Amino acid sequence: MKRQKDAGATGEGNDLPCSVGLGHGRRVDMVRAPGWLRYAWLRHGFSTRAGGVSTINDSGASVGSLNLGWTQQDDPANVAENRRRFMAAIAGVPTQTATASCSKPSAPCSLSPVPCLVTLRQFHSGTVHHVEAEDRAQPARLQTADGRAVLRGDGMMTGVPGVFLGIQTADCVPVLVADVRRRAVAAFHAGWRGTLARIVERGIGTMRLRYGSRPQDLVAIVGPSIGPCCYAVGEEVRHEFESQFAYARELFSEVYDSDPVREKYPLLFLTARAPGHSNLGPQIHLNLWEANRRQLLDAGIPARRITVIGECAACAGVGAASGRKYFSHRAESGFTGRMMAVIGVAAAPAKAVKPTTPERWRLGGPCAVR
Repeated sequence: MKRQKDAGATGEGNDLPCSVGLGHGRRVDMVRAPGWLRYAWLRHGFSTRAGGVSTINDSGASVGSLNLGWTQQDDPANVAENRRRFMAAIAGVPTQTATASCSKPSAPCSLSPVPCLVTLRQFHSGTVHHVEAEDRAQPARLQTADGRAVLRGDGMMTGVPGVFLGIQTADCVPVLVADVRRRAVAAFHAGWRGTLARIVERGIGTMRLRYGSRPQDLVAIVGPSIGPCCYAVGEEVRHEFESQFAYARELFSEVYDSDPVREKYPLLFLTARAPGHSNLGPQIHLNLWEANRRQLLDAGIPARRITVIGECAACAGVGAASGRKYFSHRAESGFTGRMMAVIGVAAAPAKAVKPTTPERWRLGGPCAVR
């Protein structure tokens, strides 16, 4: 088969990815599943490149990129401002009023209206953390004085209102899960190693143990990441997956790059190497979207409650006037920013806070969808 770009895939419901803008001027674009907007207490979003102040990772006609990672190449002040803007967009707060950020050391994890953002020192593992109210009361457990992550791992979960979980990616798959009955949320970082470690499937099991979550009460989103159209891997990765998953063969495909010169003049590319030793031939591509969707299914979540955004971080927006839509470590040879997938339970208005009866909280409605 020739290499083709995948169209966006969705769940069996009517959850189609959409962009949400915030305020006036330079917009902070994010991707959401509209089906999730029916839950007024739930906040979520996947960042794109657009709407930030960083300049080193500009793409196309972008004025400034929304790099949300503390990369060596970017100014920390720009990253902090980008995070402030993105969290304001997630919370539905106008940027001009969101003057405080959880990343500011002067008042971590306590300022309103911007919620507390908890991130991880990710290392492609199967480690999952749970964030409780006492952790927010002692922010040194969650972040350094300058807003850097403290916890090492690749998954988090919480049921604490006002605590938002952030997973950073630049090709790997972000997976967000919410228990719409018990109001608990989780976020997972699933590269091929994390997927092989079954981080999503194990994380759902942890939610069941810790919060009493039932699979039929869960909804999940597999977010933007490098797609099967662009994610070439080695034979050793395929062997690893085949040793762990009965359905592994369904996750891989052989892709031939379309090369007009090679197709027109094939004799120019003949080699004297023995059969099987030439570097010509198909590439092995891995579908991490499907791999993580299958883990969600194996964990018991109904297919209709799973949304796959289906946008490739490596090629979405390529050729468009606005340039690349996402950051991609592979497509940009490692010199790129970081996106973030965020999920959280919105903090209840002060007059409605009743810790002993959280099911009675009444929250504001979701922000407008463009």
